[in-house]
Order: sequence, then C-alpha cells, then structure tokens
Amino acid sequence: MVRADASVSIKVLLNATTADFGFRPTYVRVWLAKQKAVALIYGDWDESYNELPRWVLRVQLTMPGTVAVLRTSPVRVGRQLDESRAYFHRLFWTFPPCIEAFRHCKPLVSIDSTHLYGKYGRTLLVAIAQDGNSNILPVAFALVEGENAESCSLFLSHLRQHATPQPGLLVISDRHNGIKAALEAPDGGWLPPAAYRAFCIRHVVANFALTFKGKDARRLLVNATYAKTEVEFDYWFDILRSEDPAMCDWANRIEYSLWTQHRDEGRRFGHMTTNISECVNLILKGVRNLPVCSLVKATFGRLPELFVRKGREAEAQLRTGQQFSQHLVTCIEANLKTARCFTVTLYDKDNSEFTVAETTPTGSFSLGSYRVSLTSQTCNCGYFQALHFPGVSS
Repeated sequence: MVRADASVSIKVLLNATTADFGFRPTYVRVWLAKQKAVALIYGDWDESYNELPRWVLRVQLTMPGTVAVLRTSPVRVGRQLDESRAYFHRLFWTFPPCIEAFRHCKPLVSIDSTHLYGKYGRTLLVAIAQDGNSNILPVAFALVEGENAESCSLFLSHLRQHATPQPGLLVISDRHNGIKAALEAPDGGWLPPAAYRAFCIRHVVANFALTFKGKDARRLLVNATYAKTEVEFDYWFDILRSEDPAMCDWANRIEYSLWTQHRDEGRRFGHMTTNISECVNLILKGVRNLPVCSLVKATFGRLPELFVRKGREAEAQLRTGQQFSQHLVTCIEANLKTARCFTVTLYDKDNSEFTVAETTPTGSFSLGSYRVSLTSQTCNCGYFQALHFPGVSS
C-alpha cells in the first residue's frame, strides 16, 4: 500500500491490518512500520541526508543555472564542536526553467508552507506563480525546520536574489510573523516600491472568525474584500457595521491595501488567496511522506513533466489559433458569473468606448450603468483594472 501511495494515511493502514490479520495494533506501531516501509522503498531516512549534498552537486553540474543553497548546523559533543560532522539545517533550491518561466508570468508570487509527515517532520516552503492562461508554476522551494523568522528570511532572500528580481512584485501570504519579519527586513528587497505585500483573505477571515462568530459576518467581510470599487466596498462594509461596529473596527486595524481588492492598485490580478499554492500538492502528491533526498528529487522529476505537458498544450493552441479566442471566452465567462444581462446603450467606435447597462434577466430592475474603454482597459465596474482583462489594439 505504501509503494502504491506514500501518502496513505495511518488510519487506512491500521484498518487494513485489522481486516487482513485479525488484530488491531496501536497507531504508533503502524506509524513506525510505515516509516520502515518508506525506507525500504525510497532509501534510509538518515542516509538520505548524506546523499542530498551529493545529488544536489550532480544536478548543478548537469543543469547549469540550478540554484541550491544548503545550510548545516555543527555537531556538539559536550561543550566542544565536532568539525568532522554536521547536521542538515535548511535547503533552498530552484531550477533554470522555473526562473525563466517566471519572467513571463503575472508579477506576483504566492508563498505557502506545508508540513512534512516523514520520520523527521520539517516544513516545505513553496513560492508559486501563475501565467496569463492560469497555468500554475512552482518557482522555488525551501526545506526548513519550521516557519519562523530566520527560515522565512533565508527563503525570501534567496527567492528575491535568484528567481524573482523583478521590481514591483506582489507577495501574497498569510499573516505569519516569520513571513512578516522577512518581508519587512530593510535589506531584504521586499519593501515598497521594489515589492509589495498582500494578505490571503482566507487567513484574514479565519482570524476574524476567532473573535466574531457567525457565517453571515464572515460572508459580509469576504464580499467587502472582493469588492472591486470603493462604492461596492462601502456597501458591504456599511452592512457589516450595522451588524456590529466592532467588526469594522477590527478590520480597520489592517491596512486596506493588504486585504481589499479595490485598494490594491491592480497588483493582485484577482488573486485574493494563496489557493494556487494548494495546486502544487497535486504536482508533489505523496512526496511529503518521503525521505529528504527523495522529496527534492521529486521536484526535479515532476517539474519537467509539467513543463512538457504545458508546452505541448501551448503548441496546440498556437497551431489551432485558439489562444486569443480562449482568452476572450475566459473574460466573457468571468463577466457573466457576476452580471445578469448587459445592454449596450452607447457605442463610440472611434475610441472603442461603451456605455453598458446591467439589468436582471427580465430587464425589470437596473443593476447599474458602466463606462467601458477597451483602449485604456478601464471600466467603472473595476474588473478591467483588477483582473487585467486584455484590451483591443487598433
């Protein structure tokens, strides 16, 4: 079962053991047995740490441009340092195709962490990006002891130095103090105007729910955060204030540019959460249960599969000429999700400007009127500015 799926849960293994052999071992015994099975299949847990530096060096020699920064800790025997031995501490790595591909992505990265479930635990930090066709790109990785100020600083400083040097970059993350300290470091390269920060709304709402109970309050806050214009934001915020002024006071303690879409100056591209980071779990399915070297090897092996598959998809789109039409379909679908019925009441062909009235399907109730400029890519509804829909060239 472990060979088929290294992420198989201890509960599933425990139930299978009970069903096949007629006795029910303890959870700890099954956990220990799984670690032994993983070691037999993927290599010894301890030896994996010794193999890692050798494997990283081989990759750097065979794939020039690969960045790998390995940090170790000294071994202490009593009060003396044993210079002949060292413990694994942290590792940052990224590959040349990831660095090159990010140049063609949206100017934002989503930072997230995931816990490892192997014998020695640890935390995997990942930076994720997305291109204009909504393809997910893992940019860089770091294997650290936990999400703290020092480990986040190592990850973000090397991410900035080696993979994402572009100015004006936006970082979307949770409100973890370790990430906050790393982004606010004077010499980290992440302070405005070189870079900007935004909070994952899912985490903001989770923190909000710790103080204020009830799904309606959370829904109102989410609606306010997703509002693309100040008028729409004020509408939802006023309702929230009528429910409980303390809710608004809580939200007002956070700078608006960090959690609202209408004040992000278009930097989010509509990304309000770190959910794109969750997609990487599909690419790295099961590796969180493997020895350290096998985990790093998995990123090396599975990323080429991703690039090859996406490359073939892109070539197919170019051959059939569907790339631009699909872009337009995406934009139309995005508008239809939020609007009921559009009627063009005024059309300025020379300037590619429209006045569009939005109504209910029956046309009995007006939902507003908006001025759309395809040339300047702006609209009163805020969608052009927030989501960067493609314009029309002359």
